[in-house]
This record gives sequence, structure tokens and C-alpha cells, in this order.
Amino acid sequence: MSFFDSFEVAWSALRANLLRSILTTLGIIIGVASVIVLVAVGAGARQDVESKIASLGTNMLVVFSGSSRVRGRAGGEGTDKELSEGDLNALHSGVPGIMAISGQLNGSGAVVFGNANWTTTLSGVHPDYLTVREWPLASGRDFTPQDLRSSAKVAILGQSVVKQLFPGEDPVGTTIRIKNTPFQVVGVLSAKGSSSFGRDQDDLVLLPMTIARNQILGKSGVTPDQVGQIYIKFDSQTNLADAQEEIENLLRQRRRVKAGDEDNFNVRNLAEFMKARTEVLSTMTYLLGATSVISLIVGGIGIMNIMLVSVTERTREIGLRMAVGGRRRDIMRQFLVEAVSLCLIGGLIGTVLGVASAFIVAYAGEMAVLISPSVIFIAMGAAAVTGVFFGFFPARQAAHLNPIEALRSE
Repeated sequence: MSFFDSFEVAWSALRANLLRSILTTLGIIIGVASVIVLVAVGAGARQDVESKIASLGTNMLVVFSGSSRVRGRAGGEGTDKELSEGDLNALHSGVPGIMAISGQLNGSGAVVFGNANWTTTLSGVHPDYLTVREWPLASGRDFTPQDLRSSAKVAILGQSVVKQLFPGEDPVGTTIRIKNTPFQVVGVLSAKGSSSFGRDQDDLVLLPMTIARNQILGKSGVTPDQVGQIYIKFDSQTNLADAQEEIENLLRQRRRVKAGDEDNFNVRNLAEFMKARTEVLSTMTYLLGATSVISLIVGGIGIMNIMLVSVTERTREIGLRMAVGGRRRDIMRQFLVEAVSLCLIGGLIGTVLGVASAFIVAYAGEMAVLISPSVIFIAMGAAAVTGVFFGFFPARQAAHLNPIEALRSE
């Protein structure tokens, strides 16, 4: 009996008990579908996290001022002694490996052009800011040290602001008004997308630190040399853990933090924070993946059970095949093919449901999913292996039946 003949006999047997065959494959369907959904969502989440890490900038540390405490109550991050130009300059000259450094002093306000206006984030920055953040310009130029020294009234716009005020136009060279002060647009940022916290990174206007601090943000309690948070980019040879320790030691000395006291600043590696999120996602994927494997095992047990029932029901048929010259390996192959066919049918249905469910999850939860052909092949391969593993015992039992006793069976 050829393999094709075995498949034809197996297919006839499955069609003869169609409802039973479909119900038997439910475990395989659920297992394969869940594997595809979990892997697709997990891979999409990792890709999303990696893109957000790239949007933050590589080899970067961020320094924040600490949280003040009044009568035991924390005032929140940034409420303690502010970071200053002196802190920034001391870090630049005192910590080895720094490629670029910039403060970012944030506020908000309305930006007006003609009859259009848009309330957005206003950020005072230093000329190294775009280098630190690895944020290229779509058009125009970056700030220069001269812009900073002269408090030049120039601005760089994010893509979201451009879409609101200059739809379909290049704003470079135009004049906008920020808090009744005219600014010339000298550059437009390329799109960054949302941050890991869901904030639109493109919804901002960059200004030279001096003009932002002294005229635009200064009326809201900004100290004369405040720089907000400090972004620091290191060269690729620098160990960020060592660099972080250097920064902490230097700032403790400058800010007169006594031994044993809580630091009035924080140094963070945002990329490490994002990677920690990725590890949590991976752990959850593994745990849920184990549930999918259990579904496949339960489905395999169901297939083994139904194949044992099939062997019992077709004992006389097996005896007749042996009596007319059928060999044990032919009988064994016939039942193995039947078990694997059941699993592959379940795998195909599970694949369709899994792909559809992944896109539904992506649409409903606004999550990224990534479905690769290799995942589908692995899922189908797992279904086939399940069929072989759990179909082997019933097939072996059928192949070792005594022909005479099988023919006597009713």
C-alpha cells in the first residue's frame, strides 16, 4: 500500500465520522491558534519596544532633579533643587566619554501662525540636543552656539505642530508667534512617533535654552540658570554603569549631598527601563505559551483516544486487510497518516483563526503584532509532531492485532 493509498483510506475514514473528527481536533485548533496569537503579539510588542528605545537615543543617560519633602510628604520629581547650567558644564568637563550634552526645560503655550493656533510643548534646549536624541531634521538647520549666546528668536517645529499650522507646507523661513513673541522657524524635525508612555514626541517646539528660560518660560517660576533635565550621550566604548556612577559622585559633591542622605537628583538609563519592560513581556509570553503547549497535549490525548476507539471499531477491517496480504507496517502507516491528518486539519484551521485573532487583538487593543511565516511553519510542525507522537500507540496496537482474532470480531 502506497502513502497515497494510506492517505485516501484515512481521508475516507475521517469523512465517515466528520463531526467526531472536527470535535477531536478542537484541542489542536485552540493550541495552534493560541501559539500564533501569543507569538505575534509578543514579537510585535518587542519590536515596538525596540523602536521606542531607538527613538530615545542610544548610549544615553538622563539626569532629573529629585523630589522635595515637606513634613514627610514627597513633592514629586523635579520639585527639589533644580539642575543648573553649572551642573551641566561640570558634567561635560568632569565625566569622561561624553559626546554630547543638553538640557531640556519644558513648558507649554500657544503657537500662532496667521489665523491658526496650536497649544503644544515648548522646550528650551542646547545645540547638542538633536545629537543626543539622535533626532534628524526633515528640513532647515539646527541651533548654533551663537543662537544660544545671543538668545536668538528661532524655533524648530515637530511634525505634529507642522501638520496643525502648516498643512502640506514647509514652514522653514516663516515667522510664528509664541506668547506674543515672534520667532523665525529655522528647522523641522523628522517624525519620532509616540513615546513608551504614549506621549506624542512630535507635538513640541524647540527653542534655544536662553530665550526659552528668560522670556518664554521664565515667568512661571524658572530660576535664572535652570536647565530642566539633562540628556547625556556617551561614545560606544563607555560603560553606562560606570558613567552613571561618575555622574552621581560628581553631582553629590556639587549639590552637597551628605553621606547617607538621599540624593536630590536621579540618573536614569531609559533604554534599560524599556528593556526591563521587554523582559516582562517575554516572561508573560513564555507563561502563556506553556498554556498553548498544554492545549496541544490535551488535543493530542483526545486524538489518541479517538484513534483507539477507531481501532476497536475497525478491528474486523484490519483483520481483512491482513488476510489479503496487508503487512503490519501498512496498517501502522494507515493509522499514523489518519492521526497526522487530523492534527494537520486542526493546525490549518487553528492557523486561520490565529492569524485572524492576532489582527483582531491588534485592532481592538491598538497593539502591534508581527506574524512571520516561520511561526506558521513551526505551529504546523508542532501539530504534525503531535499527530505522530499520540497516533503511534493506536497505530502500533492496530498493526499487532492477531489476524484470526480480528476476523472473528463483530
